[in-house]
Amino acid sequence: MHLEFHQIDAFTDRPFSGNPAVVYRLDAWLADSLMQQIAAEHNQAETAFVVREGAGWHIRWFTPTVEMPLCGHATLASAYALFELYDEPGERLDFSCLSGALSVSRDNGRLILDFPLAHASETVVSIELEQALGQPVLAALQGNELLAVLESEQAVRACQPDMKALAKLPGLGVIVTAPGLKHDFVSRYFAPGIGIDEDPVTGATHCLLTPYWAARLGKNELRAFQCSARGGELHCSLAGERVKIAGQAVLVAGGTLFL
Repeated sequence: MHLEFHQIDAFTDRPFSGNPAVVYRLDAWLADSLMQQIAAEHNQAETAFVVREGAGWHIRWFTPTVEMPLCGHATLASAYALFELYDEPGERLDFSCLSGALSVSRDNGRLILDFPLAHASETVVSIELEQALGQPVLAALQGNELLAVLESEQAVRACQPDMKALAKLPGLGVIVTAPGLKHDFVSRYFAPGIGIDEDPVTGATHCLLTPYWAARLGKNELRAFQCSARGGELHCSLAGERVKIAGQAVLVAGGTLFL
């Protein structure tokens, strides 16, 4: 069996920045264990698999170690592949996934994710969290992810967490965030418990970050920057119980998997 794949950098307009994802467009699902092995072989933060389902697509995402319920950058990469490499018609793609219904539209050279808002509640700032991050934490929220609010963009950029300690904290991973110098807010995302020490640019975390900063700053249109080593810019908007996240993508590699 031969399977075609493409590696696409998401949330960027140039190669070797943003967040890389591998995309497979399949005719039918492979065994879960095989998709997990393929993701481990590519060893990217996410490998996405898409299968046509009626008028839309079913999408699944795997880190090198686990299947994820939601992933933004690999959805952006998948939409780019379907639009640009497989010539899908129209201006919108509809996806179903573990987290429900998603869509991606294209508009003036950008792809716009339409994702469900993520809810979180304020929680106690634990000693374990501050020790793991090596930074004072002003506030913390707990949802599927643990969100830690730091004092400044400089603190976010300087954060050098203890990955073993972070992996023991509740949630899929830990988001650190602060007001930005040139953007409304900045963030970084660490998820060693699911095989990702630091994710370069994470669309799904902005489903939690966007409502937090929208409420704090009093506006629904936000410019965000994930200040990892690769870095990536996201344009986020809050629309009721949905979050729209816009970005670009670029093809960097492609090939065939031989099984």
